Amino acid sequence: MAMVSKVIVVEGKSDKKKLQEVLSEPVHIICTNGTMGISKLDAMLEELIGHKVYIMTDADKAGKTIRSWFKRHLSESRHIYIDPKYCEVGRCPNDYLAKVLMKHEFEVKDGNIAHEHQAVFAWQSAW
Repeated sequence: MAMVSKVIVVEGKSDKKKLQEVLSEPVHIICTNGTMGISKLDAMLEELIGHKVYIMTDADKAGKTIRSWFKRHLSESRHIYIDPKYCEVGRCPNDYLAKVLMKHEFEVKDGNIAHEHQAVFAWQSAW
């Protein structure tokens, strides 16, 4: 059994599902269900202690509010941001999400990595 050392906090089930499609390593994903408060954070703290905690919320007002809770009450958490053009984690293309997660040292499934060198090669061969 693999030891889970990383935790990603997301807003909803669609975000969790999207991350599960992309990640190849065991990561505990916690949903806030779009809200945050001191009582919810207190309930989460036990699960978060001793883990690397990443916050990956949507690029909207609710996401910013959740991030602010973690910045204030769990300052050692790391924040992963998505491009605002996608707005929601659950709407990000898998290859984009894979690149973002790889920048934060997550292991992703091979099928989600865009092979940019193939696109460059195809472009060069047209000359």
